[in-house]
Amino acid sequence: MTDHTIVRRIHLIRHGETNWNREKRAQGQQDSVLTESGKQQAADLRNRLANFSFDAVYCSSSVRTRETAEILFADSGLDIHYCDELREIHMGPWEGLLYAELRLSHADQFYAFWNQPDQFALDGAETYNDVQQRALQKLQRILDKDPARELAIVSHGVVIKTLLCDIEQRPLSRLWDAPSMHNCAHSIIDLYSDGSRRISVYADQTYHHDRNNYQ
Repeated sequence: MTDHTIVRRIHLIRHGETNWNREKRAQGQQDSVLTESGKQQAADLRNRLANFSFDAVYCSSSVRTRETAEILFADSGLDIHYCDELREIHMGPWEGLLYAELRLSHADQFYAFWNQPDQFALDGAETYNDVQQRALQKLQRILDKDPARELAIVSHGVVIKTLLCDIEQRPLSRLWDAPSMHNCAHSIIDLYSDGSRRISVYADQTYHHDRNNYQ
């Protein structure tokens, strides 16, 4: 009889709301800071995470994720490992500009970014595939090096979505399929004794294999 038990869990957490989120400004790898609402989102999530006993925390080195992680794990006694490889998609010349400006100045690529992510290709920026490969490689290095059974990763919307796409074997063309990756969204990947990996929670919602059926 096959032993099919959960041996490890990966918690993927997006940062709280930032001032640039509120302004609808392209962030990428530029630094923005949490708003008061963003700090409250992180505090609320900290309460919801109280039932988990985390063994390790890894975090994007961006300011907004660092602020989020420091709120989430302030009383845990855990060291937070900051990693450049967990930073958001590098958006090149778009970073710091309002989405309303980009919709006019780069209409085709702006449409691709949100509607055809597999076709997004902007000079000086990463592609979605670039981000996915970077994130997957870093995640595997963490898993290989760190024996933590309950592992938290605080990162960004695109990074987390690409990781979840890989687990689902969903093409990057469908990266923005529901559910949305809201601020402080919490997703869980379960790792099983047979080597398989499955999503048990997707953006705080119970995950079903029918992608149109979430509760």
